[in-house]
Parts: sequence; C-alpha cells; structure tokens
Amino acid sequence: MDFTAVRAEVDFSRPLQHWDGFGFNYVETAQTRDYAQSPQDYGGFSLLSEEDRRKIVDMVFGDDGLRAAILKMFLDPFHQSEPGGSYDHATTTQWMRYFAREGLKKARAGGRDLVIITTLYGPPAYMTRQGVLRGRDLDPSRKHDLVLYLVNWVRYLRETEGLPVRYVSLHNEGEDWMRWTQTGLTDRPSHDYNLFWPPEQVAEFITLVSEELSAAGLRDVGVTCGETTNWYRFDTWGYADAVADDEEARSRLALITSHGFYSGTYGRWFGEHKSAGIDKLRVLRPDLHAWVTSTSWSQMDARNIKEHHGNIYTAKVNGIIPWAGIQRPTQWVGGDPNPGSAFTVHEDGSWEVRRGYWFYKQVTRAGQPGMTVVRTSAMDSEIAVLGFASNDTPNPDAFVLVNLGRNKRVRVRIKGTRAAAFTAFRTNEDGAERYSPIGTWNIDANTLVYDAPGGTVTTFFAEGN
Repeated sequence: MDFTAVRAEVDFSRPLQHWDGFGFNYVETAQTRDYAQSPQDYGGFSLLSEEDRRKIVDMVFGDDGLRAAILKMFLDPFHQSEPGGSYDHATTTQWMRYFAREGLKKARAGGRDLVIITTLYGPPAYMTRQGVLRGRDLDPSRKHDLVLYLVNWVRYLRETEGLPVRYVSLHNEGEDWMRWTQTGLTDRPSHDYNLFWPPEQVAEFITLVSEELSAAGLRDVGVTCGETTNWYRFDTWGYADAVADDEEARSRLALITSHGFYSGTYGRWFGEHKSAGIDKLRVLRPDLHAWVTSTSWSQMDARNIKEHHGNIYTAKVNGIIPWAGIQRPTQWVGGDPNPGSAFTVHEDGSWEVRRGYWFYKQVTRAGQPGMTVVRTSAMDSEIAVLGFASNDTPNPDAFVLVNLGRNKRVRVRIKGTRAAAFTAFRTNEDGAERYSPIGTWNIDANTLVYDAPGGTVTTFFAEGN
C-alpha cells in the first residue's frame, strides 16, 4: 500500500442500485394565508424577464446545464374553497407550471425526458377539523374530498398541461405533530403548509388514492408514502412499519419517498441517512425504488455533496431532489431555514447563480437516468466517492470525488470499465473553479492518481466507453 496517498476504488462492474436521476423543485405558493391579499411566488420567476427565465430553465434542464431528470411540483391548499366547489388549478401555480412546461421542452429537445412527482403541501381549510388553513387534523368526513383534490390536480397536469406526472405524494413532512398548538392551530406565520399524517392514515390513503386514480383512467400514476423529514423518522417514527403491515397499501405503493435532511446531533432534529425503513419494504417488495424528495443545499459546498453521498450509499436511494432550487428570499416569512440554493432572485428583477449550482452540477451530470450506482470505497473519511456506471445508456461511466479536508493525493483503483482515460471537471469553494475542465487522466495499471485540492468536488468521465 502507498502510504503517501489515500487508497480509493471504483468498480463499475459491481452495481448497487438502479439510478433514476437528480431533480429540481420550483416552489411558488408555500406560506401565504390569504392569496388574494398576499400572493406568493417564492421562486421569483414573476420578477424576471422572459429572457432570464429561459436562461435559468436552460441551466437546469439544458444540454450544458444540470440535465435535471426529475421535477417536484407542490399542490397548495387554494385549489378549492368549499365542498363540491369548482377547482382552480391555475391561479397559485402559474410560474411552477411554466417552469415544468419549459423544462420538459428543453429536456426533450436534448433527447432526454422528465419524470414529475407532485406532492400535497396542505389541504383546503374546509377539509380540516379545525376549519382553518393549516389546521392539524383531517376531518374524517372529508377523506374522499381530499382524494378527489389530489386526483383532479393530477388529471389537470396530465391532460391540460401535458406534463408527465408519474407519482403523487401524500404529504410534506406531515409526521411532525409538534408543529401545531395543542388545539391543532398554527401559531407561527413562518410555517409552510402542512397537515398531520399519522402512519395509519398514510397507509389508508395509499389505497384510497390509488383506487381513485385507476377509476379516473390514470392507472400509470403511482402513489408514494408521503415525505417525512428524514429517513430516520420514516423508519423510527413508524411509517415504514405501517405500510409494511398493510398488505393492500404495500402492494399498491409505487415509490418510497422521504426528505433526506441530515443532522448528526441527537435531539429534536436528529436525522441520519438510515436505510432501515427502505430495507423493510424492499424485503417484501424488492422492486421498490426510493427517492429523496427534498434535502438541504446546506452551505453549498463540498460537504453538501457528501450529504448526497450519504443518501445514495447509506440510505440506498435511487433519486434525489433538493429543496427549492430557485429562491426569492423576501418571499419566505421569517427567512428560509434552508437558505442555500442554485439561484437567487432579487426584488429588482436581477438574479444570480449561486455556488450550490456548480457543486450540484458535479453530481447531476455524472448520475443520469438509467445508469447504476456502483460500489466505491475510500480509506479516508474526508474523501467520498460516488460512482455511476453507464449501464448501456448513452452516458459514460463516471465517478465523483469529494475532498472535505486539506489537499490530498488519492490513488483510485478503477475496475469494470473499458475506458483508458477519464476527463475531469472541478468545483471549489472559493469560486475560482465552477465545473471547470481540468484535463484528462490516463489509467495506468488500472489506477488513476489525482491530487485533490481541499474543499473540492471533481467529476471524472470515462473517455471512449
């Protein structure tokens, strides 16, 4: 062993799981309690010129951009105001739908496609026992109303907007019963929409929504288990068990979903990258994929990519969608608790590309849909390696090397590829390199030797495989 370098390995012949891709989330209406008086566009496209909107869409979905493959769209509580009332799916979703339509066009123009998941942010006030917006408890007599609310939205997106919605998710962090007062009301305007979803309710609604989708002729749209705050809660708070123990829900579940926020400090917000809940369901349903449907941009640095590594290699997911990638800070009451992003839109109509974009691009370009996550290792906890095999897609074998520490030499043993060389791109934390090409490395005796600067993420693409 060479004790002057970190020993690492990528084996492209050892697949761990299928990869569905990295995604994006445009958040429009998230908190306002009175849309007529205080309309909200957290993504900020309403402030931008058409030229600038298209530039951002291209940077997210275009050939030279992130090539995002998954899109998350929220269903807010303002689409129906009374029982049996008409639906208004347009007013509060103008820019989110624009982003989805234009993103789909851009992806397909490049020979790729887009998979959409839509998530219930919160139901209309009349569906809650409290009878107010963001009331805690679902009124049992309104279960069918809520099912129809979800299904009608999916139909609208598919038939009116022509968007390829593939999954509908039941809730957004609905496990956290402590976000309400004892009477089930909301005491902080900074809270975004929500409804409390006990585990048994999740299992019940997987079946109810699945049945209604089929009745509506939307049999190819699957139902997920909603989105707990992190994978620790998905398992330890009883959600995986509730689905596993309900045979009908388990058989109808189309995709395992949760947020992937990480906190290694024990306490209220503790959340590790834990696969136990996913593993329980895959024992019974080996075909199930799992997605992270929101996760922090953190400090928009190399450590953030290590968080993606944890979700992929420790939680064993098949896809990742970070939290709101485009943010207009003044539109989030109290300040977004996860203020990192790919883009920021300012009130004067200007916008900027943030460091998070370039770090995220290092992984999104490497891990495209249809590839496989492969086995990697590194004998240094400040080095993380993510590997993606081509798997007969047009995408080359690729691996991503993250260095959280000081400058380090890394000796990477390469297995299972026909490539004799890898071309590299790098992003660093001081902004001097932003997915910048840094050269080509030849493979010598199945080994690539790389001097990794501290605080960098480097992506290597196989040449000629």
